[in-house]
Amino acid sequence: MSDTLELAQQVRELRQRTLSAVRTVVVGMDDVVQQLLISLLAGGHVLLEGVPGTAKTTLCRTFSAVLGIAYERVQFTPDLLPSDVTGTQVLDRQTSDFVLRKGPIFCQLLLADELNRAPARTQSALLEAMQERQVTIEGKTLPLPEPFMVLATQNPIEQEGVYRLPEAQLDRFLFRIEVGYPDRGDEVNMLSLHSRPIPTPAPVTSTEEVLEIQRRVDNVYSTSELQGYIIDLIRQTRQHPDLILGGSPRAAINLMRSSRVQALMAGRDYLTHEDVQNVCLPVLGHRIIMRPEAEMDGRSAQEVIQEVIASVPVLTESSPSNR
Repeated sequence: MSDTLELAQQVRELRQRTLSAVRTVVVGMDDVVQQLLISLLAGGHVLLEGVPGTAKTTLCRTFSAVLGIAYERVQFTPDLLPSDVTGTQVLDRQTSDFVLRKGPIFCQLLLADELNRAPARTQSALLEAMQERQVTIEGKTLPLPEPFMVLATQNPIEQEGVYRLPEAQLDRFLFRIEVGYPDRGDEVNMLSLHSRPIPTPAPVTSTEEVLEIQRRVDNVYSTSELQGYIIDLIRQTRQHPDLILGGSPRAAINLMRSSRVQALMAGRDYLTHEDVQNVCLPVLGHRIIMRPEAEMDGRSAQEVIQEVIASVPVLTESSPSNR
């Protein structure tokens, strides 16, 4: 058995353990949890969109506990300063020296709650951390703990008192995940579950295992035909008549890496076009910009992405046994 196939079995088992543990606290969110896990193992960040009361914060806190990673939460508000997130130098009166007081960003999973309520200056404090995994405080650059992941939430309905996230920041998120209402059966189960105290679930993995998987994700086999298929998908978004802006080269890289994690979760050490298609919406949904007239006609990003997938031919893939 190849090392990568063993890795695939390891990731598949981690997926099952994670889903089972999260279900003890949050019900009806298996798809969301799986996408969170894909993003973490791919080394990416996630933008969660959903109306208040859909358990986004509870899900993030539970997800971090299940994976055994350090968690911090920042409530973004219009008066929040960048130093409130990153930290600052403070005067130690005993020694008369300035010492660094680290902000909540020095964790492994940061929940940036209602990110779009903060002005652009504070939002930009996350850019360096998300892209470079480091923070610069008064000229001093400090590395962030590994793994490092930002889970940001925003309310897509409320428009007063919010600041639209710039495209440069949206492009740093690997996935955008929409968190909707659970179905009736899951809501009934939720009431039963929350009729008693719920203990915090025990970790099902370790930081070392997560980092090992992250380092080995690129070992998943991919044919040149599939790489061309990914590029054709991205290029097709740039030509779609309903879009002003299509996917960037960074979108292609992110689509490739998240597809590889998707393949591992399916128990395979090689990539297929179905893996790519399964992660197209969360990778591309926030990176494309619709034309106003298309939005007025009721068109959605999901419809456009499905049309792009349907319009790009699936090229013949080489057999993994012929590698």
